[in-house]
Amino acid sequence: MSSIHHEESAIDETADSGAAQVPFAAIWQARQYLEPLIDHTPLVHSRALSEQTGAQIYLKFEQMQRGGSFKVRGATYKMSRLTEEQRRAGVITASAGNHAQGVAIAAASYGIPCTIVVPENAPLTKVTATQSYGARVIFSGASYDDAVNHCSQLQKELGATYIPAFDDLDVVIGQGTLGLEMLTELPEAEVIVVPIGGGGLIAGIASVARALKPSIKVIGVEAKGAASMHASLKAGKIQKLPAMATIADGIAIKQPGKVTFPLIQKLVDDVVVVDDEEIINAVLLLMERHKILVEGSGAAGVAALLNGSIQIQGKKVLAPLTGGNLDIHLLGRITEHALIGANRYLSIRVSLMDRPGELAQILNLVAGMRVNILDVRYQQITKQRQFMQHEAIITLETRHRAQCDDIMSNLRAAGFVVEEVQALQK
Repeated sequence: MSSIHHEESAIDETADSGAAQVPFAAIWQARQYLEPLIDHTPLVHSRALSEQTGAQIYLKFEQMQRGGSFKVRGATYKMSRLTEEQRRAGVITASAGNHAQGVAIAAASYGIPCTIVVPENAPLTKVTATQSYGARVIFSGASYDDAVNHCSQLQKELGATYIPAFDDLDVVIGQGTLGLEMLTELPEAEVIVVPIGGGGLIAGIASVARALKPSIKVIGVEAKGAASMHASLKAGKIQKLPAMATIADGIAIKQPGKVTFPLIQKLVDDVVVVDDEEIINAVLLLMERHKILVEGSGAAGVAALLNGSIQIQGKKVLAPLTGGNLDIHLLGRITEHALIGANRYLSIRVSLMDRPGELAQILNLVAGMRVNILDVRYQQITKQRQFMQHEAIITLETRHRAQCDDIMSNLRAAGFVVEEVQALQK
């Protein structure tokens, strides 16, 4: 694919802040270039979220982008800046997630040899998807850091160009095209809520926002278990987390980028955190109400809208859903966990006398309440029960907490000893 002419430098250095600034013209140019290469994803008004928050919420369905995330924007623009010699030498990166697919897609668009180094425990679905775009995938080490180290060695051997996930001004410019799309479609927006990992996306979006509408509020959202940007902003300098623990692996970054951090310091109004429970509930809401699959990192912004940490009542709010590459096995666990937390599952332990019809009577009572029975585990021998007394653990599909309480009350009224299994409570 032919390249376009780029100006020598798309970056201004500001003496007052010491932080690099991304000119709006650079992002505008990037958008024109990327338009035929990527998808223009839908912007959808969310009636469900608007009703729950008292704001007008507009979701950018970027999980429908090529590769299932926004990452292809930055990777494609970064590669457009490479010389012909650099393209012939190929590109390389380390990633087990969305960045890997973005780089592989971009490299295929240009016909550039592409190598992706991934940890040995990388999700099979993401590895397979990356390979399907023509990238060579190399497994190395038990962690992402191990993969990065091996990637660095390979880069020197191959002479390939490393494509950063976020800490690069060309990548920031490419990601900023998402903000330009959103504000072109909804110029009257008053708040933008953006998930943060290393900060490439929000740095690009904030650069656009400040150029088009300086009054707009730009709010970042991090997972509580990986809140390196929040900690760094509070300290006034880049902080590295000793460890991370979050379901939102797409935004689990130990430390912000050296390029992105000063941009975010200058351009972003606030960064809030959400916990995994809130992220899981957001994933479930998007599945149920919008019929879309969004990964944890992609739903972090929605989680912040729902938990009340951002003042948005009466405002028009933009929230990009930044990725949809959720492993199918993890999806099952997330769904079950969220349903339990929302009182959509009820597990009860019922004491039974050893006589015919006892269990059938309980099941008939439950069926009479029009409740679906998911599982019955009958235990005849247990130290906790008296002689000739058994127990059953019954898991039911319920609608809300009030129904759970009604079920237990009705069974107790019928003479049964019933207790809720604590392990399945929120």
